[in-house]
Amino acid sequence: MMIQCQNIQKYYGAELVLSDVSFEIKKGEKVGLIGRNGTGKSTMMSLLTGSDNPDQGSISISKDAQIGALAQIPNYSNQSTVYGVLESAFKHLLDTKDEMQRLEIEMAACPTYGEGTLLESLLKQYGRLQEAFERGGGYEIEPSILRISNGLGIPSIQYDRPFSSLSGGEKTKVGLAVILLQNPDILLLDEPTNHLDMTAIQWLESFLHSFEGTIVVISHDRYFLDTVAGKIIEIEDGEAFTYSCNYSAYKIEKEQKLLLQFAHYQEQQKKIKKMQESIKQLIDWGNRSNPPNPGFHRRAASMQKALDRMVKLKRPILERKAIDLQLQQSDRSGKDALVLTEVGKSMGARRLYRDVSHTLRYGEMAVLIGANGTGKTTLLKSIIGLEPPDEGEIRLGSRVEFGYLAQESAPSDHKETVLQYFRDEIGMESGEARNQLARFLFFGADVFKKVRSLSGGEWTRLRLAILMYQKPNLLLLDEPTNHLDIDSREALEEALEEYPGSLLAISHDRYFINKIAGQVWSLEDGKMYVTLGNFESYHAEQEKKQSSNTSSIQNYSAKAPSDTSNRATSVNSPSASATSLKPLKVKSQTSPSKMTNPASILKLERDITEAEQWISAIDLAMAEPEAAYDAQRLIDLQNQRNEIQFQLDEMMEAYFQTMENNVT
Repeated sequence: MMIQCQNIQKYYGAELVLSDVSFEIKKGEKVGLIGRNGTGKSTMMSLLTGSDNPDQGSISISKDAQIGALAQIPNYSNQSTVYGVLESAFKHLLDTKDEMQRLEIEMAACPTYGEGTLLESLLKQYGRLQEAFERGGGYEIEPSILRISNGLGIPSIQYDRPFSSLSGGEKTKVGLAVILLQNPDILLLDEPTNHLDMTAIQWLESFLHSFEGTIVVISHDRYFLDTVAGKIIEIEDGEAFTYSCNYSAYKIEKEQKLLLQFAHYQEQQKKIKKMQESIKQLIDWGNRSNPPNPGFHRRAASMQKALDRMVKLKRPILERKAIDLQLQQSDRSGKDALVLTEVGKSMGARRLYRDVSHTLRYGEMAVLIGANGTGKTTLLKSIIGLEPPDEGEIRLGSRVEFGYLAQESAPSDHKETVLQYFRDEIGMESGEARNQLARFLFFGADVFKKVRSLSGGEWTRLRLAILMYQKPNLLLLDEPTNHLDIDSREALEEALEEYPGSLLAISHDRYFINKIAGQVWSLEDGKMYVTLGNFESYHAEQEKKQSSNTSSIQNYSAKAPSDTSNRATSVNSPSASATSLKPLKVKSQTSPSKMTNPASILKLERDITEAEQWISAIDLAMAEPEAAYDAQRLIDLQNQRNEIQFQLDEMMEAYFQTMENNVT
């Protein structure tokens, strides 16, 4: 048993957050900790990390277990650069390395003769340190940092940047990398996917799947929970309920459990009502007897005691309150809602995308995906006129009225309350505004909260409430599910499924994309590709492309041995893309001075083209998430690329010299 919680109770001020939480987590289990916003998930996580203590109950964690916990915004004030922060995961190994270097200096200054000398003592000490350094993976620090950084999408050009200069999302990425590099016995992760793009999320899923330790992760990403978690612990009404399955199975099991609980509750209520009627009747009979019969009263009192001792079942809540979002349009748009024609955009010297052309027609639902930094948000801002494109044309169709939901935190400069902000945007009388805000879970004193103090989920709910009353016929949503709990995400999905207008949303929530997308727009390598269907359709298309890329590498590697006079090939990796060439040797008869035969020149041109194609194929293989996860594979691929590039350089030199000789 790695973690055991018994009857945990926790107050914040006068508010009881956790009333009676009990659960157990065994070694190697991967647990999803779920619950609506405000139910106490983060509170529970802070208790597990030891940063807070329960008011009642006990928490037991396996002795000597190393815990790695991801803070929502990590702080590494003592580290100056991103690489320094990443290296901090190996602090004990780096300290060992420094001590070894100190001993090396001392040994260099010692005399080299005599038994029992200082040198002999230093050598023994150095040997022990070197063994510990090697056993701890000290010689693999740099490849490990490279592997984790590549997987999470932390570019090497960021290594020298001050950590303090990073955005909140970038800091979270680096903090997650540090935790993964530490390889702890217990991983505690709070919303780790919030700032990751889809490629990084898939890499993280793969990493956690093969992680041998225990994992507890708070997440509202249902696809992620299905992939990673084998046990679900739900915090609800201050208690914990355990389900030994992934998220999808939990949904089914919980529904069956609630229906069974409701049946037992109804049965008990019938029994209670019958006992109450019997007690009342016995008392009435006793009072009507002449003379009064105390036996009836004794039986009634005995039955009342039995009723009082009965453990009353709580009435299960079959449907909990969720946001009441009903999206409508004031008027439909023309046939074409949005037209993009050869649109291009650059940021400074870096080109984000070019030649983006596509038409979104009325009623179509599209989701825009892509790695962080590819320009998804920039494209959305270009559509609404905030970031004019550098080239091409963006045109909104006739009668289009768009509603835009930006990916942003609550503005810190707003001093008004939720109620004031909503009334100013909508123009609604105070009483009616409070009724409408209650539909978005702003009850009682919640409407008097300052806008600047709202959480991410509350700010998104408020903006969705405003969006609903604007009644646009084109919705432009940037990561709309990012801070919403699962119930609110499902309410948004249901509203969008009924929405008659057009939609373009940026999202990395694969569950959301599967539910609402009719087409997926993918920004990759500066271009936009459109796949009809939802995420599963897009994923199938990507697998087909990867299979095609692998085949091209295999075809080239199979073709290469045919020219045995000039080169040979060998497969040195189980991966289809891990193929290598032996260095090319240009024979004397094909030296530049003698290559005057047009057939020889054409052959050399074909060889150059093949080598260039192979380099491109290996570049694609190195960009795959699986390669980023496997440091040895990355090294092998890079070595193979270097060998082929060396051969290509020799062939190019021979080709140019041949051309010069032919001209002279």
